[in-house]
Amino acid sequence: MAPPSPGPPLSLPPPYHSLAHLFHPRHRHPLRRLLAAHALAAVAGHLSLRDPQPHTLLLAAYSRLARPFPAAAFLLLVLFRSSLRLSVAPTRYTLPLAVSATSSAGRRHLPLGLSLHAVAVSRNLLPSPHVANALVSLYAKHALPDAARRVFDEMPSAPDVVSHNALVHAYASAGRVRDAREVFEGMPVRDAVSWGTVVAGCAKAGMPEEALGLFKRMREECFRPDDVTLAAVLSCCAQLGALDKGREVHEYVRQTRPRPNVFLCTGLVDLYAKCGCVEDAREVFEACPERNVFTWNALIVGLAMHGHGTVALEYFHRMLADGIQPDGVTFLGVLIACSHTGLVDMARRVFSDMESQHNVPRELKHYGCMADLLGRAGLIEEAMDMVRKMPMGGDSYVWGGILAGCRMHQNVEAAEVAARHLLQLNPDDSGVYSAMAGIYADAGRWEDVAKIRKLMDERIGRRNAGCSSITTELKDCTTMLS
Repeated sequence: MAPPSPGPPLSLPPPYHSLAHLFHPRHRHPLRRLLAAHALAAVAGHLSLRDPQPHTLLLAAYSRLARPFPAAAFLLLVLFRSSLRLSVAPTRYTLPLAVSATSSAGRRHLPLGLSLHAVAVSRNLLPSPHVANALVSLYAKHALPDAARRVFDEMPSAPDVVSHNALVHAYASAGRVRDAREVFEGMPVRDAVSWGTVVAGCAKAGMPEEALGLFKRMREECFRPDDVTLAAVLSCCAQLGALDKGREVHEYVRQTRPRPNVFLCTGLVDLYAKCGCVEDAREVFEACPERNVFTWNALIVGLAMHGHGTVALEYFHRMLADGIQPDGVTFLGVLIACSHTGLVDMARRVFSDMESQHNVPRELKHYGCMADLLGRAGLIEEAMDMVRKMPMGGDSYVWGGILAGCRMHQNVEAAEVAARHLLQLNPDDSGVYSAMAGIYADAGRWEDVAKIRKLMDERIGRRNAGCSSITTELKDCTTMLS
């Protein structure tokens, strides 16, 4: 197949009156053609004039490309700086473009955004809603809600829905959901962006019930949710196990998105996998037009958690064959799958390959999963040796896995070591006392059973009396278990 035509060559130099046509909004040129047009305008001398029109047209053209091409945002800022050096005064049209480019350029460009705020003040451009909204969005992007609020409150005219949406986003980005809700509920007019921002904010803040309640209100008021909102709602349904609500959202996606994007597909796979609907999760996964590592993780972890370890491992091998780079969550799911199916050799190989083959660092959760797997298999000494070689101290999951294995395989000595570490981590954990009592009982050490139960009773009694004697009791208990 022949490559697509690059389009007709640009004339050299472009006549001044043709610039407006060349950079018209309906002409979304590829970045390379925009760069060529920029060069021709510079060669023709149009960018050396103090007339802001050529700069405005070119800045707007770069702004339209900033989302698909991050380099366009950088070029926009370079052009804006050049215009200032030529004493081309920023306007209420060009300054918001520069502020927006700064917002999308990352945290390290925040000082530049602050400088542009100073330019807006010195040029008396803050009364323009476009400039004020851009600055509110800038501070929202960088999770600085108090700065966004100051700009919002100082707007001379009544803030519009865009201003309110930016402020809601600022509070939601900073995790201040209550403040976001207060602004949202006080908005004179709301649009779909308003609803989507507050729904996603509640979901991100771990408030799934509130997010679903807002989504219900949104649908009752006939607002059409976007993909971000739907993905957030699916995540909430998965967290709450609200399968019926999730199926309603899935049906809505079927009706409105013939080719759902990867985020929606991942949300649907995650919903069905977490709710135990494994076949539904696999059906959605196979129908996904596009998958990323999160889509694979949702299925692999879901399969592993619900006892389908062999199938989870099959998908893991498919994932590697498809060239998808696994991450820490992938390996956690694979290790859980190995644990549930008793595949010790496979787990050892995967655990070893994490860092050596895939450059994925091992975390405590991976060590904890291996400790649980080795403990279940009765390989207590191997588990203890692994813990001794860990680059960090074991947590309650690691030692808890060993203790569970010790109880299963009646290894009293290792159980005492694990219990001692668990009580150092959490002296209030009565489950450790109960587990040790069971281990001693299985070994016929009835005097130790009586001692450990007495210590547990004393601990509970002292805690109820409100007296803190953790250090003394821990010393007593660890002495017994040493």
